[in-house]
Amino acid sequence: MTPMICAMGNPLIDTILSGTREDLQAIGAAAGSMNLVEYDQQQEVVSRCAVRLRLAGGSAANTIRAVRWIARHIDSDAGAHFLREHGLAASSPTARYVGAVGRDDDGVAFETLLREETVEPVLAITPVPTGSSAIVVTPDSERTMFTYLGACRELRRSHLPRFAGVTLFHTTGYMWDTPNQQEAADCATKRAREAGAKISLDVADSFVVDRYRDALRSWIPGRVDVLFANRQELYSLTDTQSDRTAMDAAASLAPLVVMKVGAEGCLVGGDRTGALLQADGIRVSPLDTTGAGDSFAGGFLYGLVCGWDLRDCAEFANRIAASVVTVEGCDYGQLSPELVFGS
Repeated sequence: MTPMICAMGNPLIDTILSGTREDLQAIGAAAGSMNLVEYDQQQEVVSRCAVRLRLAGGSAANTIRAVRWIARHIDSDAGAHFLREHGLAASSPTARYVGAVGRDDDGVAFETLLREETVEPVLAITPVPTGSSAIVVTPDSERTMFTYLGACRELRRSHLPRFAGVTLFHTTGYMWDTPNQQEAADCATKRAREAGAKISLDVADSFVVDRYRDALRSWIPGRVDVLFANRQELYSLTDTQSDRTAMDAAASLAPLVVMKVGAEGCLVGGDRTGALLQADGIRVSPLDTTGAGDSFAGGFLYGLVCGWDLRDCAEFANRIAASVVTVEGCDYGQLSPELVFGS
């Protein structure tokens, strides 16, 4: 049976901007942070910086788009060579995305992009404008986000689709930003598990942990099978200050824990591994780190539903994350199979 991955998140139109650390200081934002703002505040940021690119985004959408990009290109010459070289089996999981958009051009654009990338959109249409994120990329390739959630905040459990046939359900910590979104995430998780799906959660942002640490700690155990977090997020979630202690503590939260450590690669642990697994990152010259962690999750989940062992999942996730940071924005249209699957 063909696997299906269903993701739920905040549909956003990303505006990629060129800015400086001085711009961020003037705005009063910490470099590398994700800031929830109102529309007028976001436009102040846009007015200070130079617009480079506009494209669809949002963490869960980036992840599910990565899954389908891989599925569409795994049978290319480079993809076939990669599979033979590593002795891996391929699959072509179908993909579905759940979220809420506005009755506006941005909402139409978001749905169109999903369809073009062969992701089935399940989008609630609301009178509130589609969410957007202004992403300031500084000369050191760091990105700082100013997100207006807009219609994203309107997602409710009544908007959820059926989960029959879903193999894996993926969502993010951003769903905790409104009570109705959290309720929708909780309901979706229950329905997906009842349908036999595994559950994946990407913490997604250290500021999410700061806001909802206790709620996440109590919600994750017994619900989440695969937990993604970067180093700062996992340290904060577990109240620890080293990789080993963070991974050990996180094993009580989920049976499989994946800690993203940027250019260093990742650590994989939890009850499923038996021992801590480290996969080194791939060195590249980064242009823009937007979407790197989301792409990593997409690569890991693709391997997981194909039945790859955890090391192969981790190493491949490092590959696609490294490839994405060499292009502007989380723009899979700029990736070539040779870049992702090549040696």
